[in-house]
Amino acid sequence: MDYDVIIIGAGPGGIYAAYELTRNNSSLRVGVFESGHELSKRKCPIDGVKVKSCIGCKSCSIMSGFGGAGAFSDGKYNITNDFGGTLFEYIGKEEALRLMHYVDDINMANGGAGTKLYTTANTRFKTICSQNKLQLLDASVRHLGTDKNYVVLENLYSQLKDKADFFFDTPVRHIEILQGDDGTEYYKVITDDGEYTCSRCIVSVGRSGSKWMEQICKELQIPTESNRVDIGVRVELPAELFAHLTDELYESKIVYRTETFEDKVRTFCMNPRGSVVNENTNGIVTVNGHSYEDPERQTGNTNFALLVSKHFSVPFKDSNGYGESIARLSNMLGGGVIVQRFGDLIRGRRTNHKRLSDSFVIPTLKAEPGDLSLVLPKRILDDIIEMIYALDKIAPGTANDDTLLYGVEVKFYNMEVKLDEHLETEHKGLYMIGDGSGVTHSLSHASASGVFVAREILGQYA
Repeated sequence: MDYDVIIIGAGPGGIYAAYELTRNNSSLRVGVFESGHELSKRKCPIDGVKVKSCIGCKSCSIMSGFGGAGAFSDGKYNITNDFGGTLFEYIGKEEALRLMHYVDDINMANGGAGTKLYTTANTRFKTICSQNKLQLLDASVRHLGTDKNYVVLENLYSQLKDKADFFFDTPVRHIEILQGDDGTEYYKVITDDGEYTCSRCIVSVGRSGSKWMEQICKELQIPTESNRVDIGVRVELPAELFAHLTDELYESKIVYRTETFEDKVRTFCMNPRGSVVNENTNGIVTVNGHSYEDPERQTGNTNFALLVSKHFSVPFKDSNGYGESIARLSNMLGGGVIVQRFGDLIRGRRTNHKRLSDSFVIPTLKAEPGDLSLVLPKRILDDIIEMIYALDKIAPGTANDDTLLYGVEVKFYNMEVKLDEHLETEHKGLYMIGDGSGVTHSLSHASASGVFVAREILGQYA
């Protein structure tokens, strides 16, 4: 074998798997294959001056590379089983939380020390939300910030680079299952630059690898089930409007059941004093948000997503395809991300450059003013409008005319791969972890899944 363990993907799942493997068994030969760049070379060309919008890089530095799509996120680690994935269904609630705390300890030891751990436990806002038909989910939230998150990743890479072989800008094309003389399965990983064998393979390709994962599961005849897609907008408003929530909780996961359709709408990825950013997934430009720990890099605005989940099964089951079609429509109409004032949306008119320039809320992302009602399906748009009015009751001013809505925000989830309690496929020694498996949907859950599988493998070499 070229390697004892090959890890495909250097996002959080792959990183923490490699960390745990090399830390506890220095004799293991570990290879890590990543389609994107190493951390120091991950630079988005958008500078707001010469390059103002996505130019479709061959490898998107925001979505791919060491650290995965979470490298330039605001570094929020939600320690909870209430959201962020279903890892606990495979390994148990106590073990899932224990591993998330273990990852938090690693982050603190590698540059995250001094950052605050927020919690929604025993907060008065649970009562306030309940009184207004909203539900505040329980969680502990470690906020590293985009800047500190980068430092943590730098430190982890400096420890790993001499203990494992990293192959950057090396997308894996196929995985082949081979059989030894004793009948044991082993794996061949095929890239454009060569082929490599291993006795155990960990696949951790994240959300951006959803199409590749679908292809691999078909080729290897691994059963899958369709997963959901989250569709919505990113809201941007003055930071003062949500300060009473973000100062105490930082990340508040709030869920609302709409009266019209009884659909659930939730807040996601709250960024106090942050910035709205573009991201590119499979050639589609969508919107996201970042925030920083450093006060000098903070803005006067807070942004967060409002998302509605859609899950298709029969006869149409391509939830991601549905989300992609909506995102492509937005790109077609706006050349990328569209921004609209809430007041214009409810009046049924398009936001133009003059209305945007007259707005009291200064946008942190240069986006094309437009009309989101031409992009989002009516049901989803009605859900979002109703949620904004519901949030206005606990954060007055949310429904102001100048509140900005960026669209579209789409969270693509991989198909849920059939795995056992070891996160192992039907093929012995082939594991699928992180967001790519459809099991996790967050930094903390993905990282924990990497540690879990690494320990499973370490036990086999003990």
